[in-house]
Amino acid sequence: MGHRSTATPRSGGTVRRTVTTTVGLGAAFALTATALTWTGSDVTDNSELTSTDASQAALVWSDEFDGAAGDAPDPANWNHETGDHGWGNQELQNYTTSRDNSALDGEGNLVITARQEADGGYTSARLTTQNNVEHAYGRIEARIKVPTSQGVWPAFWMLGSDFPDTPWPDSGEIDIMEHIGSEPGTVHGTVHGPGYSGGGGVGASYDHPDGGAFPDDFHVYAVDWTPESITWSVDDVPFNTVTPADVSGDWVFDQEFFMILNVAVGGEWPGYPDETTQLPQEMVVDYVRVYDTE
Repeated sequence: MGHRSTATPRSGGTVRRTVTTTVGLGAAFALTATALTWTGSDVTDNSELTSTDASQAALVWSDEFDGAAGDAPDPANWNHETGDHGWGNQELQNYTTSRDNSALDGEGNLVITARQEADGGYTSARLTTQNNVEHAYGRIEARIKVPTSQGVWPAFWMLGSDFPDTPWPDSGEIDIMEHIGSEPGTVHGTVHGPGYSGGGGVGASYDHPDGGAFPDDFHVYAVDWTPESITWSVDDVPFNTVTPADVSGDWVFDQEFFMILNVAVGGEWPGYPDETTQLPQEMVVDYVRVYDTE
């Protein structure tokens, strides 16, 4: 691995600032799994980082996933992207519209389920708010219980609203939360743009503050986004900020973005299912909310 510096968040876990090895789930390019050196400022104390107090912000949109068990997520908010073409990362799953892969549970949650089918293939779901809900700046958060197991790759992330007319990575990508099953105690937050994409994406990893596993419970994953910076937090503990000075190319985070929820199976970064992998695996989403913090 490349050079990493560490910091101790307030009441939080270990931060590992690095250029991540993720292409990002929206990328149209393959990845060589080589970690690179952190290209931003080498911060050794993040006590100055702050996240927004949601109670002091204006809620401008939310999906609380209220509805009957087995219902589809609200089509006024969410689109299903489908297919099994690898999604730029050599992934194995076929994304479907089936309620077996995405449905409300009747208890106020959206459940995205990755499965292995009788023919040995994998199915899952990928939901986006493109052309439905697009937003610039503010606080974007979701309360999620992530799945686990080798080769399972859940994410909550965003792409620039002009994608694919503006191709990746020029469109911009903000990974609010990525988690890979082989690292149950770690989550990742990253940005990708022109000149800092794929293995050169700029971000940080955050380790569970109690040495536990993120899949064991719900956690709130958020970014606080302004024209000058993006700050990541878990359970209101901020763990990294990226500014225009930290990226090696153009800052493309001055436009509206749409949100994405998905669970991938396989890929060059998380690796592939093996004899330890247990499926099905569920990503349970309590809510997604957008706040205006101006």
